[in-house]
Amino acid sequence: MTKQTPMISRRGLLGAFAATALIAAPTYSNAFGFLRGAGDIRRIRMYSGRTGESIDTIYWVDGDYIKDALKEINHFMRDWRTGTSTSMDPRTVDIMAAAHRMMDVSEPYMMLSGYRSPQTNAMLRSKSRGVAKNSLHMRGQAADLRLKSRSIGQMSKAAAACASGGVGSYSRSNFVHMDCGPVRTWRG
Repeated sequence: MTKQTPMISRRGLLGAFAATALIAAPTYSNAFGFLRGAGDIRRIRMYSGRTGESIDTIYWVDGDYIKDALKEINHFMRDWRTGTSTSMDPRTVDIMAAAHRMMDVSEPYMMLSGYRSPQTNAMLRSKSRGVAKNSLHMRGQAADLRLKSRSIGQMSKAAAACASGGVGSYSRSNFVHMDCGPVRTWRG
């Protein structure tokens, strides 16, 4: 008697993945449209070693962003060098939250960089070739993040699985860049 292995179709595998891992994924992705109105809650947890601040907030419930929570996120992700902030693109926060949820960690992200003023970006660019002249950080569309409990490879794979923006892996500096720009990956 031969043992038969059940065949799993690509569609079945994707359905199982969507049902278990993608609840916190970005709202603009077609893959998550079926979750709207299904009791979806999105949460972001971060701390900043630069300011000593932390944030743990639910910013999206049942298809709606919570305005006051987004204001808190904007303030938290400000340019700590200048004290200036901008409206962070919620799609970036969605990617960050989705990747965090996929990694199944309770540890908050350590945020190294969120919004960057043009002055800060120019200063960093003068010190490093790895800083883009027209960085998405200056538009409030990017964040550089770290987790103690996950490797750069694990973090970048989770963010790339969202297929919703750019993911840069910076192993030497021990952080992952996540943004809501065009879908792409790179190593820095």
